[in-house]
Amino acid sequence: MLGTPSRNRQTERREATRREIVDAAWEVARDEGLAQVTLRAVAERVGMRAPSLYSHFASKHAIYDAMFADAWTECGRAGREAEAKHPPQSLRDAMHLYAATFFDFCVVDLARFQLMNQRTIPGFEPSPESYAPAVAVLDELRDRLATFGVTRLEDIDLYTAIVGGLIDAQLANDPGGDRWRRLLDHAIDMYVDSLNH
Repeated sequence: MLGTPSRNRQTERREATRREIVDAAWEVARDEGLAQVTLRAVAERVGMRAPSLYSHFASKHAIYDAMFADAWTECGRAGREAEAKHPPQSLRDAMHLYAATFFDFCVVDLARFQLMNQRTIPGFEPSPESYAPAVAVLDELRDRLATFGVTRLEDIDLYTAIVGGLIDAQLANDPGGDRWRRLLDHAIDMYVDSLNH
């Protein structure tokens, strides 16, 4: 008779603490701004002393690194869930679905969007491990669009630039509103029409 695999409780506790630290860092970023994530501020939120964080993260940038991976992992999950609920039947459907999903994911959380898509933290560059979920999201988009015949890199670059530009405009000029969100469908229709010429 096979026994139940033994649990490594120490590893589980360590992972739970790391998760708590990352969640606290997101709280600081959302409440005070992404640049205000400091070891002291995060430690206060989790009830630790700042030096204790070093046993879980080597530096403030290591916390940003974990946050970056977290954000892109969630983005990928949101995209897969949206596609499962509403499988696109045409290129136009696909373009609208992916644009709306990414737009809505980004605009609800300014700090997350900034970390994912802008260079707002001086000296921070995600590690290859943390960058992998971002690459996976783009690879999934390319694979999905390829099923509808869109394979040229410049077409995909233009698509991401259109969506990203509208997100930037929304967050910069009408946070919490829908001024640029209302333009998304029109922009995507113009883009798809241009592909068909």
